Amino acid sequence: MTAHIQRFDSNDYLSEITIFNHVVYLAGQVPNTDTADIHTQTQEVLDNIDAMLAKANSDKSRLLTAQIFVKDLADFAVVNSLWGDWLADCPKPTRATVKAELVNPLWKLEIVVVAAQNTIE
Repeated sequence: MTAHIQRFDSNDYLSEITIFNHVVYLAGQVPNTDTADIHTQTQEVLDNIDAMLAKANSDKSRLLTAQIFVKDLADFAVVNSLWGDWLADCPKPTRATVKAELVNPLWKLEIVVVAAQNTIE
């Protein structure tokens, strides 16, 4: 028996959400506002992740792993502080943080997460 793969918000290049065996994979989440500062862009990305996980029957307390790509390591302290606040009451996932050139030069970060779905009872 083959496990079912679900894909949401797909286009010619990617799916924003893929679910397989009750594991949620999100595409890299980027800010909505290109010209905003690192604080605003980070908050937008975290809000996007919350919304995408909710759509996939999950939430940040179910995160398994995260990859954070930052354009400028000078922004790391702000990103890390907001990340910590966002996950204050949650188990912490494994995580990697990498300095990277992003596709849009105005983006200051991109975050990729994998999470377990909430159990259905």
